[in-house]
Amino acid sequence: METTGEERKEEHAYVLDFMHAGKSSSSRSEPLAQLLGERFFTLLEATTKPEATVAIGEKVYIGTAERDKILLIKARIQYSELTQTARNCLEGLVMQIVNENEQKYVEVFNKAGALNIRQHLLELLPGIGRKHLDAILKERQAKPFASFADITQRVALMQDPAKIIVDRIMLEIQGSERFYLFVKPYYGRKERG
Repeated sequence: METTGEERKEEHAYVLDFMHAGKSSSSRSEPLAQLLGERFFTLLEATTKPEATVAIGEKVYIGTAERDKILLIKARIQYSELTQTARNCLEGLVMQIVNENEQKYVEVFNKAGALNIRQHLLELLPGIGRKHLDAILKERQAKPFASFADITQRVALMQDPAKIIVDRIMLEIQGSERFYLFVKPYYGRKERG
């Protein structure tokens, strides 16, 4: 099912890093936050309102209505543009988002299909090979999975399903994957002419 542009926008994001005076490499001194989108794991840079303070890990509203802390979304950024602080916080916040939306990610195990005649979508998840795939398909056919714990219990030698999802999201955020299951792909900034 295709989504419209409005449906593909982030409404909330988590603060990965906050620089009161902006980047040291910038000639402009303005409060700058690096953010992680909640729905599509979009990496963003934004300026905050002058009177606003944000903390690392804080959830902030970035939608189109009146924002309380974020003034302007400056740009979508790549993983390589994240500060070291942002990189250090990233995986923990991805895990938090996955755990808070457990049912959404359990449905991946319940509903994922074949990519082509040779590969199943679940095989794109780190640690899922042919044996795990066969076990997952057999178990979900008998009864859909209810939780991450249910997956671990019913599929022999299954690693932590939440960690598997997080590992895949982290690969996609870094931007070198052929298929994107969870992250809105970043194609770079367009040249202005």
